[in-house]
Amino acid sequence: MKSRKLVEPRSGPHRILIISDAWLPQVNGVVRTLSTVAGELAAMGHEVEVIGPDRFRTLPCPTYPDIRLSLLPRRRLVRLIESFAPDALHISTEGPLGIAARAWALRRGKPFTTAFHTRFPEYVQARIGLPTGPLYAWLRRFHNAGVGVMVATASLREDLTARGFRHVRAWSRGVDLELFRPEPREQWDLPRPVFLYVGRVAVEKNIGAFLDLDLPGSKVVVGGGPQLASLKRKYPGVHFTGPRHGAPLARAYAGADVFVFPSLTDTFGLVILEALACGTPVAAYPVTGPRDVLAEADGVVGALDTDLRAAAMRALDADRAACRAHAERFSWRACAESFVINLAPFPPEGLPKVPVGSLLECADIKA
Repeated sequence: MKSRKLVEPRSGPHRILIISDAWLPQVNGVVRTLSTVAGELAAMGHEVEVIGPDRFRTLPCPTYPDIRLSLLPRRRLVRLIESFAPDALHISTEGPLGIAARAWALRRGKPFTTAFHTRFPEYVQARIGLPTGPLYAWLRRFHNAGVGVMVATASLREDLTARGFRHVRAWSRGVDLELFRPEPREQWDLPRPVFLYVGRVAVEKNIGAFLDLDLPGSKVVVGGGPQLASLKRKYPGVHFTGPRHGAPLARAYAGADVFVFPSLTDTFGLVILEALACGTPVAAYPVTGPRDVLAEADGVVGALDTDLRAAAMRALDADRAACRAHAERFSWRACAESFVINLAPFPPEGLPKVPVGSLLECADIKA
């Protein structure tokens, strides 16, 4: 089959439109990634617009009311997209906004990229017991309609490829090295060593696997979420701080002896990089995310083990200077540059619509 050449990115700033069902004021890794990357893109000279649920009528997500879902967003979303007149479209999530944006792009014959931020099938299974197979089939159809799906780690790319996802693109993450530093440190008035968890307090984060461990010293949980009240009742000996942001969060990381990451379903885990940037070693299961981030470190920056207690105890012997040095390899600017490279610029106006299958064929040629 004769191949077609991809339209090359235009010179000068792009008008980049990002559609995301996860956006401010939500607090999670997706929002942190998109807001930081949008800032980097603007600093690079791009015009960036993020359309999130804050512009629409919303309703609370079942089982997770802190997340708001857009209600019947199609008409308003189409007006917003066409008013901005983007050069490139990125659909970050598979919720109501993502579904509506995907439908618009397919109708108009516009190429778009997506990202796989969250293992929703496993999250839904953890919450209500549905099998993951049908959900992965739906996600595969959603993402395969685009010209590329961006993922944060090599192991996730391998997993999705094995599940039939096509055109999977590398898009790593970064960390704010000015904010997250080894000093100053929180002087926890608690027995040492201090084992820390930071993140959403929700069932899919598997926090109970950490809190059930027989560890010396103290356990600290920083964050909020739907499981916070029940975990406080169940584990009265654990120190729960509630959510922290900015400098207080950085001090919490730096003041811990080990950061414990019990999740089995995260696709990356920005908190891992934040802990390392503060000089705090990481203990985790050997799964996607921690396995990828810790893989190429020079020196001991933590421990991975199917026995999470064993990992936590070994991590106490890690080199805190090596932790910081490893985190310094992860730049938000490099993350933003990779994002731009992965985008699919719209063909110039006036050209005929290009079938999505042809765009996918061209994307393979570029890759």
